Amino acid sequence: MEKKEDPNFSSAPKLELEELLQTLDQKINWDGRKLVKYNGFWFPMPFFPPIISTQNHFKAKESDILLASVPKSGTTWLKALMFCIANRNIYTIDQNPLLTSNPHILVPFLELGLYFHQENPDLQHLSDPRFFSSHIPFNILPNSIRDSECKIIFICRSPLDQFISSYHFLLDNKFEKDAVPLELDEAFDIIRESVVYKYEDLKEDIAFHIEKILEFMGYPFSEEELKQGLVDQIKKLCSLENLKNLEVNKCGYVQGIMKNSSFFRKGEVGDWTNYLTPAMAERVKKAVWPCSAIENNIRQLVAN
Repeated sequence: MEKKEDPNFSSAPKLELEELLQTLDQKINWDGRKLVKYNGFWFPMPFFPPIISTQNHFKAKESDILLASVPKSGTTWLKALMFCIANRNIYTIDQNPLLTSNPHILVPFLELGLYFHQENPDLQHLSDPRFFSSHIPFNILPNSIRDSECKIIFICRSPLDQFISSYHFLLDNKFEKDAVPLELDEAFDIIRESVVYKYEDLKEDIAFHIEKILEFMGYPFSEEELKQGLVDQIKKLCSLENLKNLEVNKCGYVQGIMKNSSFFRKGEVGDWTNYLTPAMAERVKKAVWPCSAIENNIRQLVAN
């Protein structure tokens, strides 16, 4: 789906963007979307202008908390957890906004949300700490994020499960209405060189990791909260099954283009075995990923 013209994008930056696009490689993805290659990464064309706007205008605060993730790697689930644990003193479990709002509304994307329709949105009204998310690779994030002391929570996933989740997500939303998507095996050959890797750890022991996330964010549980079983309450509220069955997530769209329901499919570890052959999985194992994008991001995060 092509992004509509928006009066909030001024003509000068648009001209600069057009000049930049003329210097970049472009291709058509397996689902029919036009992609553009920027700093070593392929991005859907409609999302490229917001990425540049985010780079140019977003100013991080030391108190900001950013969820950085690979698409379809548990972003929605972790957003729900982050919002719930950070606001547990404001909202009771039975009155939590997650019951009536999609997690992507409560923890907005930078490039896919706040900067999608505005070149430089006013974020001054947001109270501290501010919670954001992004699929932008670390070395392309705004300098203000990389140079600040803001916290970054990073999540990634098994490349095979991520591929299957992405495949179904893009088919469900079908951004290019007239495009004829490639079959699964053909799409797999295109994507397998870019899919990347610990969503699985969170699935294996969510209670443990909720506490680790809390401590990192600066919101540790009190002894009283632990005695009251708040961990289990949050775990239940934010479970994929519960979120999936909420009325707000059965209908409606995120940014007017992505179905709310498409963010809640299965979330199962190992679901790829229902779609990919052992031979296809072996091709991934043998694929040459010279220090994958995720490994690069992690190393840069540690170094900084």
